[in-house]
Amino acid sequence: MDTQTGTRSGTVPGPAGTPRTVGVVWGLLVLNTLGSAGAKTIVPLPRSLIQMVTMGALVAAFALALTVNLRLRIRPSAYLLLLTLLLVTSVISSANLESGFGALFRCFRLALFVGTLWLLTRWWGDGLTFVRHHIRAYFAVLGSVAAGLAVSPGAALPDLYGGRLVGALWPLTPPQIGQYAAVITGLTVLLVMGRRTDRTSAAVVIVPSLVLLALTHTRTATLGLLIGLALAIGSLLLTSAAARRFFTWAVLCAVVAAVGFASALQTWFLRGQSKENFSSLTGRAKVWDALLAAPRTTSEQVLGVGLGDKSFGGLPIDNSWLAVYNEQGLTGVTLVAVIIVVLGGVALLRPPSLERACAIFLISYCAIASYTEAGLGDASPYLLHLALAASLLAAPAAAAPRSTPELPRRPEVT
Repeated sequence: MDTQTGTRSGTVPGPAGTPRTVGVVWGLLVLNTLGSAGAKTIVPLPRSLIQMVTMGALVAAFALALTVNLRLRIRPSAYLLLLTLLLVTSVISSANLESGFGALFRCFRLALFVGTLWLLTRWWGDGLTFVRHHIRAYFAVLGSVAAGLAVSPGAALPDLYGGRLVGALWPLTPPQIGQYAAVITGLTVLLVMGRRTDRTSAAVVIVPSLVLLALTHTRTATLGLLIGLALAIGSLLLTSAAARRFFTWAVLCAVVAAVGFASALQTWFLRGQSKENFSSLTGRAKVWDALLAAPRTTSEQVLGVGLGDKSFGGLPIDNSWLAVYNEQGLTGVTLVAVIIVVLGGVALLRPPSLERACAIFLISYCAIASYTEAGLGDASPYLLHLALAASLLAAPAAAAPRSTPELPRRPEVT
């Protein structure tokens, strides 16, 4: 995804160990993308307070990233270049204020988000460092969900969401929790296969994450985890005996589960919904049909109506492609499609490795989730997952030599 162009004077020097501050910045980006709307919490949190915390986290992330990269040493990145073009499109479409002044605020937020990622590119290609930051940050979020479940099971499994797990301490919806659990489970499984972590540490992450995923009854996250892992492990079959063993056992377990627990799995998958409700994707299809049937001017078709809250007619769109089409038009849809294609193409061209497998998992997960979840057109966990994939696909940065040799200092005369 990233390339280094030579080692002459002016070349960006490679990282000599990623500073700990970078991990803090990544954690603040995760906090910013948690959102400000969700379930009712045990202690009611005003939305203004939540927005102040999340936006403050983004400002702090940008400031810290700037502090550790004062010389503005960045690496070329096709992913971030495309995100920057998407930002420009968002600003143009939001300038007419059709979506209100909130659209410009969302553009400012996206600008800080992309700017922070640009500052972090100096350390991209540094192995699995950012994967570990990603797992730690989202595991901490899931820790708050588990704590809320322990403190108040009624608030964590409300009837409003059909008994599905929500965030009782911080307002998180079941799809959000399912996404975080699925992503860190998949990444941790790959780390174990690559012998980059021990099984005990992996079990501490995987077991509770799978329990929380099951309690959310999130079908998209479950399918994304299974398909994403299948593709990632498949990329390692020819070079990794551990991948072949894991794949064999996974197939056997899947066959046994399909035969022995078919009824239970079907009940969990349907979540008590009727076939009509299931076929309409819990009502999503009705919103999609209304959005596509709504009249639009040429400008709205090309550039959209500006960044909004990913809803149409007061209902959530829950589809990244249609949300981007509504807010950034066909231009935005094209840019997002190019992002997925470019990342996927680069991943396929890289030689087999654990970093490549993790990137394939993240790219495939985001592509699958984009059908029933919004987020590819604005600052979101999905863009953060793809940024992690881009960092894994970056070529390791070689330290640049000094442009001029240092002359020995003359001893001071005292």
